[in-house]
Amino acid sequence: MSASRSIRFSKSKNSRSNLERDLRKLIPTKAGVIADPARLAELGTDKWFAASLPEIAVAPGSAKEVSAVLAYAHKHNIPVTARGAGVGYVGGCVPLRGGILMSLHRMNRIREISGEDFVAVVEPHVITGVLQSEVEKRGLFYPPDPQSYKDCSIGGNIATNAGGPRCLKYGVTRPYVLGLQVALADGTLVRVGGRTHKNKTGFDLVGIFVGSEGMLGVITEATLKLLPLPPAHVTLSAGFDSMHDAAAAVQAIFKAGYLPCAVEVADSFTLQSARNAHKEVKGSFIPPGKAHLLVELDGQKASVLSEGKALKALLAKNKALEVELATSPERRVRIWALRRAFSASLKATGLTKLNEDIAVPRGRLVDLIAFAEKLQKKTGFPIACFGHAGDGNIHVNIMVSKEQQSKRPKEIEATLDALFRQVIAWGGAITGEHGIGIAKKRWWNEATTPELRKLHSLIKKAVDPKDILNPGKFV
Repeated sequence: MSASRSIRFSKSKNSRSNLERDLRKLIPTKAGVIADPARLAELGTDKWFAASLPEIAVAPGSAKEVSAVLAYAHKHNIPVTARGAGVGYVGGCVPLRGGILMSLHRMNRIREISGEDFVAVVEPHVITGVLQSEVEKRGLFYPPDPQSYKDCSIGGNIATNAGGPRCLKYGVTRPYVLGLQVALADGTLVRVGGRTHKNKTGFDLVGIFVGSEGMLGVITEATLKLLPLPPAHVTLSAGFDSMHDAAAAVQAIFKAGYLPCAVEVADSFTLQSARNAHKEVKGSFIPPGKAHLLVELDGQKASVLSEGKALKALLAKNKALEVELATSPERRVRIWALRRAFSASLKATGLTKLNEDIAVPRGRLVDLIAFAEKLQKKTGFPIACFGHAGDGNIHVNIMVSKEQQSKRPKEIEATLDALFRQVIAWGGAITGEHGIGIAKKRWWNEATTPELRKLHSLIKKAVDPKDILNPGKFV
């Protein structure tokens, strides 16, 4: 391997002790360097299946310390993989080439919330749900809401351009990132973007770093756009006989001119898993039928209530078996608790959930549901579909047993191949919000053109010529 490429740092006792000694000089705080094997093993994985041990981990407490570690690593050609909260599903923060794992958990301060400028300035490890709660106390609103909002960090959200249910109306993370401070591969600290809600000074360098999965720089601070907090919400929960009927109802909502802040759908396997996992809950908690549709509206109280009643009638007209209109916070939270429990309910089946966050053009939603049903019949693997019906970002989960994983791996791979190839043929995306990481790397070439891949490589080489930042991933 040439000197210009990152290497797996030597695991010799002497090399590791020298590395630890040097890093402790750069981050003198006791908690700044992590060498405990158990902790390193924990930091070497995320919610996916892959794991790789780093030689050592650091926990910088400031942008200056991030910069110092990167400058050192750049000088010595040592790989560096940045890690947020570690709740990703694609192995994006797994340090494939060892080296230094940079955990940002000490950089968790909200530096500012401004009601006058409608911005928040935060460090990368501020938990998304904590930020949302703090800005709402001031009558402000940070819309991006990944399902893991109680655990995921803002830096991780930015690195993957995370989405969530509300992105139907409000968009994904990118529109809310006004400015960033980023440490480049050689330790240079650079600020891109700014504090204003409009800014056309030069290239959109903020956009380059959002979604870059830690391969172009390490985010040390983010300036985020806030909105006024909507004063009222209503949530509708509807049951349907089939996913086809539920998907058709979604199209009817848009054709009628409505733009809810969220439209979520779940299929029969997902619903039954929830019923089995929540047997103590009364039937009204989980609607009848073989498909579930959740619709949320926000805005002014009078208009939201009026639209909620109209949507209830529209859903009933479009084959809903039962529709509940929840206006109280308590009932709304209970309905959303069902949606947020789907992933855990599927895991409770004892099967392994191969979670694929594909996205298709909105008009292909009904086609996707039909394709998933055919794929399930053809392969025999249960397929659980749920997610963001409003924007075509459906989580298609191939459910497999441990025995099937060991005895039928090629059939599982063929099932995944069939899913991704169909999605690509429809002009869809192999990932809507989780990122490529390791899990989607296999389909990267099919999903992109040679020209696009070359452009990615040129950008990567320009800002990280030694390939030390999160190496071994899709670029």
